[in-house]
Amino acid sequence: MKNIRNTSFCLLLLLVSLSLIAQDMGFEEYNPTSTLVVPTNKVERAKFPFIDIHSHQFRMGEQDLSGLIADMDNINMAVMVNLSGGSGDRLKAALENVNNNYPNRFVVFANVNFDGVGNPGWAENAVTQLTNDVKNGAKGLKVYKSLGLRNKDVNGKRLAIDDPRLDPVWAKCGELGIPVLIHAADPKSFWDPMDDNNERWLELKTRPRRKRSDTNPAPWQQIINEQHNMFKKHPDTKFINAHMGWYANNLGKLGELMNEMPNMYVGIGAVIAELGRQPKNAHKFFVTYQDKILFGKDSWKPEEFPTYFRVLETDDEYFPYYKKYHAFWSMYGLNLPDEVLKKVYYKNAMKLLPGLDERLFQ
Repeated sequence: MKNIRNTSFCLLLLLVSLSLIAQDMGFEEYNPTSTLVVPTNKVERAKFPFIDIHSHQFRMGEQDLSGLIADMDNINMAVMVNLSGGSGDRLKAALENVNNNYPNRFVVFANVNFDGVGNPGWAENAVTQLTNDVKNGAKGLKVYKSLGLRNKDVNGKRLAIDDPRLDPVWAKCGELGIPVLIHAADPKSFWDPMDDNNERWLELKTRPRRKRSDTNPAPWQQIINEQHNMFKKHPDTKFINAHMGWYANNLGKLGELMNEMPNMYVGIGAVIAELGRQPKNAHKFFVTYQDKILFGKDSWKPEEFPTYFRVLETDDEYFPYYKKYHAFWSMYGLNLPDEVLKKVYYKNAMKLLPGLDERLFQ
């Protein structure tokens, strides 16, 4: 009997301790399960075949692509655009692997090395390399966010996105008829004070390296303006603004920019959480700009794609995003019309990437 009483007392202490721990947990751990009961329409596979305009496979020249294809087939991805093709021999290796195994399922973009800007002949050499990469099979140019943030010229000065020394590269893309997918800066909240008004506080708390001062390395708006200046200087070049140019939380402003720059398209990679919290406004935006929006995910995690499908295709209410630190709010479906879905999923990308196998989308 004594042992039973001792055991019961220990269990009671344990329960009390667990209760106290739960009461003392921080905001980082608080992630309650919703008790709301509403219709649920989980979408594991996209309604139509789609092109992922924003993916990264850094070792495509040497990897076995069969597993990747199987995962793509499971979610109805017809074509993956690998933005990390590099240039020269690395690019040729990736294209050789693709062409020898799955020639219709992958598109590879080239990259430009911005080291050495300011040296004699840099622009000519960069344009020559890009031209050769396109001849070898590259279908576009991907520009990383390091341009505007980390890249410096030969004098150690920050390399602005609209630096005139880079103009020959953007002009050549127009001549070659290839799109430029560019990621500039990061969410503005990374530059804002990290206080109780910052919507990205939890992300910055758990990932402090993402926090910037308001001038590190330049004000957010300055970097964004440089990107827009570059778009305007090269109206004959088509630009895909990654992450909706970080204006997915201000679609009215983004619409003004798209009207102002008809050569600018937008990809939805990594901003689906912004769209999913404003279903009526986002639905209207997608219908209005249905010819300029491209599907993209950014990180290759097949298990995360269904959230994108559910936001775009259904009218579901109040369902979770897969990264609480990224979006602590719940999501709603946009319930887009089929014709708009088809444009976002593949038709718009096919216009920018001619030569794709149309049979994949029938």
